[in-house]
Amino acid sequence: MEPATTLLLIVALAVCAYMAWNIGANDVANAMGTSVGSRALTLKQAVIIAAVFEFAGAFFAGDAVTETVRKGILTVNFELEMSDPDKFYELSQSLALGFVAAMMAAAVWLTVATRMGLPVSTTHSIIGGIIGVGLILEVQFGEELIDWGVVRKVVMSWVASPLIGGILAFLSFAVVRATILDAENPTQRAKILAPLLALPTFFVLGLALLFKALKGFFGRLESSGIIADKYAWLPVKENGSFNPFAENAWFPINALLFALAVGVIASITLHLVLQRVDLEAETRGFKGVERIFVWLQIITAAYVAFAHGANDRSNAIGPMAAVYQVLSSETGMLAAKADIPLWLILIGSAGIAIGVVTWGWRVMETIGSKITDITPTRGFAAEFGAATTILAFSMPFLAVPVSTTHTLVGAVVGVGLAGGAKAVDFRVFGKIAASWVASLPAAAFGSVVLLVLSGGDFLTMVVLVTLAFVGVATVMWRTKDNEIHVEEALADIGGDGAAVTPLEIFREHATAVTTTVDCMLEAVDLAIEGDEKLDEAVKATSEAEHKADQLKATLREALSTPSVRLIASTEEKLHMITRQDRIADYAENVAEQLSFRPLFDDETAKENLQEMAQAVRACVGAYEETVRALRDYGLSGETRKGANDVRELIRKVNLLEHEADLIEAKAAAHVFSEGGDDPLAAVHMYRVLQRMDDVANACEKAANAFLPLVNR
Repeated sequence: MEPATTLLLIVALAVCAYMAWNIGANDVANAMGTSVGSRALTLKQAVIIAAVFEFAGAFFAGDAVTETVRKGILTVNFELEMSDPDKFYELSQSLALGFVAAMMAAAVWLTVATRMGLPVSTTHSIIGGIIGVGLILEVQFGEELIDWGVVRKVVMSWVASPLIGGILAFLSFAVVRATILDAENPTQRAKILAPLLALPTFFVLGLALLFKALKGFFGRLESSGIIADKYAWLPVKENGSFNPFAENAWFPINALLFALAVGVIASITLHLVLQRVDLEAETRGFKGVERIFVWLQIITAAYVAFAHGANDRSNAIGPMAAVYQVLSSETGMLAAKADIPLWLILIGSAGIAIGVVTWGWRVMETIGSKITDITPTRGFAAEFGAATTILAFSMPFLAVPVSTTHTLVGAVVGVGLAGGAKAVDFRVFGKIAASWVASLPAAAFGSVVLLVLSGGDFLTMVVLVTLAFVGVATVMWRTKDNEIHVEEALADIGGDGAAVTPLEIFREHATAVTTTVDCMLEAVDLAIEGDEKLDEAVKATSEAEHKADQLKATLREALSTPSVRLIASTEEKLHMITRQDRIADYAENVAEQLSFRPLFDDETAKENLQEMAQAVRACVGAYEETVRALRDYGLSGETRKGANDVRELIRKVNLLEHEADLIEAKAAAHVFSEGGDDPLAAVHMYRVLQRMDDVANACEKAANAFLPLVNR
C-alpha cells in the first residue's frame, strides 16, 4: 500500500470514529429525550442507559456485511468493471475519496447542530454528503449516479414521518386519557387496562426488534447454516405478499408469532406486577397512573436505543467499510457489498457510546423539555407513535429512509398538541424543522468543497480533513464551559431517578408559609393573654417568613426551566409564587402589628379575635391541603379525578375565607361600637383584624390561581 493511501486510510478511520461520536451525541435524544423530559430518568441515568444499549445494539445486532453505497442514493454500474476496468478503477478511487469527504462534512454539520441543541437526522446528513459527492462524480465521469427518486422520498419523509408520528402519538395519548386518566378511579382503571395496552405496544416493539434491530443477527444465522432462510423471519426485500404464510411474506408468520409472544408475556408480567405494587406510594417522583407508564417508557426507550445503535452504526462504518474495501484491496475497486471487520465494528460502537456520554445531553434536553412538557404517559405515547411509524416506513413495500429524529420530534409535538396548541413551543419546533431542511444542503455543500479542493489527490484530502479537525477542535475548546463529562455522567449511575420537582418545592414553600402563619397565630394567642413571650413569637414569625422567602428564591430558579409540569407560561408561574408568598407577608405584618402596643382591653373583642384566628387557621390549612392535591395531580398523571379534587379544595378555601370575612365584620363592628373610651387601642385592634383578614384573602387568591391549571 502506497504511503498516500495509508495516510488516507488512517485519516478515514479518524473521520469514521468522529462520525460515530456525532451519531451518539445527536441521535441519543431519539431514545432518551422524552424519558429525561418526563423525569422517568435523570439526565445522567439516561446517558448511562443509552450508552449501554446503543453500544449493545451497534456491536451485537448490526449487520456484519454492508452495502457499499448506503441508502440507495447512488446507483453505481458495477458492470463497468468488466466493460471498462480502468474507468471503474478511477471511479472506485474517487468514490473512496468522496466517502471520506461525505463523512467529514456530515460529521461537522452534526457537531454544529449538537452544539446548538438541535436534533437533526444523522441518516439524512450522510445522505446529503453522498449527494454532494455524487454531483461532482457525475460531472467528472459522465455517469448518472444519483437516484433522484430516492432523494424525493427522503424530502417527502421530512413531512410524512413527523406528521404520521405526531398523529399516532396524539391518538395513543388520547386513548390513554379517555380510558384511564379521565376515569372515576384512574389508578384502578390503569391496573386493568395498562396490561391490555402493553399487548399492542410490545407487539409492535417485537416486530420492530426483529425487522430493524436483529436483521443482521438473522443474516449471520443464515450464513452459519443455523436457519435455512432468514426471510422466514424477516420481510422479503421485493415482490412481497401480505399473506403471512407465503414464502415471500412482508410479515412472516414466525415474526408475527414472536411479536405476539412478546406482547402476551409483557402483558401478563405487567398484570402480575401491578397486583403487588402500591401505586399510591410515591416513588421516583411519581404516583398512581404515572408510575405504571414510567416503567413502560423506560423499556421503550431502551429498545429505541438498542435499535438505533444497530441501525445507525452503519451511517458511520458503512461508508468507512467501502473506503477500507477500496483502499486495502489488491484491485482497488469497489464491490457491491463489503465485510465489516470486527475492529471497525468496535470503533463505530465505542464512538456512539462515547458520543452519548460526552455530548448527548444537549439534544436530549431539547427533545425532553424545550418543545413541550412531557409526563410518562405522554412520553410513552410519543415513543410508541414513533416506533410504529418507523416500523411502517422501514417495510420494503414503502422503503423510505425516514429519520428517527424527525419521527420522534413529530410525536412529541403530537402529544403536546393533546394539551392544546399553547402547550407546544412552536418557536423551538420551527428552529428544529429549519435544521432538518438544512441538513441535506449543508452536508452536500461541505462534501463538495472538500472533494473539489482535494482535486482527487489523496494527500491533499488528508491535509484538508486534518485542517477541518483542527477547526472543530478549536470551536469545541472555546465552548467547553458547562459541559457534562464522562466522570460526571457516571457519578449518578446509582441514583433512583427521583428529582425534586418544582411542584414539590412549591409544596415545601406552602409548608413554610403555613409555619409562618402558625407562628403568627401563636403571637395572637400570646397578645390576647398579655404574655411576655409575645416578642419571641413575633421574632419567630419573622424568621419563618425569611425561610419562606429563601424557598421562594429557590422556587423561582426551578420554575425558570421549561420542563415544569402543569405550568404553561412564565406569567402563570410567577403569579402562583407571588400569591402564595403574600400569605406569609401578611402573617408577618400581623405579628408586627401586635408588637406595636397592647390590644384593646375588651373580653368580647378578644374572643372575636380568637375566633378570627381560628377561621384564618382553617383557611390556611385548607389552602395547604389544596397545594398537596395539586402536587398529587401532577405526580399521578393529571387525571380528571385529580383535577376535580383540586377544584373541590379551592371551593373549600373560598367558603372558609367567606366565613372569615363574616367573623371579621362582626369583630370590627364590636370594636368600633365599644372602643370609644380608648380609640387608639380600638383602631389598633381593627388593623390587626384587617391584616388577619388579608391572610385569609391571600389564601383565597392563591388557591384561585390554580384554576387555570386544572381547567385546561
